[in-house]
Amino acid sequence: MANGGHLPMKISELQEKDVVNIADGRKLGQIYDLELDMQKGVIQAIVVPGETRWFGLVSGGHEWVIPWRHIVKIGSDVILVRLDSGRSSPMAPPSHSMLPDGDEYR
Repeated sequence: MANGGHLPMKISELQEKDVVNIADGRKLGQIYDLELDMQKGVIQAIVVPGETRWFGLVSGGHEWVIPWRHIVKIGSDVILVRLDSGRSSPMAPPSHSMLPDGDEYR
């Protein structure tokens, strides 16, 4: 992936990076969780909280679950993802059929 797949990276380092959708330039937030495939030992998706409101609480209970294959690049301070620009709102998640390859946001 972005670090060339050569250098190890800690989860805490991933969590410090901003996640940005390159389709529309929108900052989605920072990773707060990961979905793992325990049998294969790989990260399946990154989880980014929806829009925060008062005192850091997530408004509406929505979150971005972004499949690993949608990550374009992991830089020193940012993670670039490619999401459909018409559907990049965690407050109004798209229907299950809106992403390629059967992916979905929750």
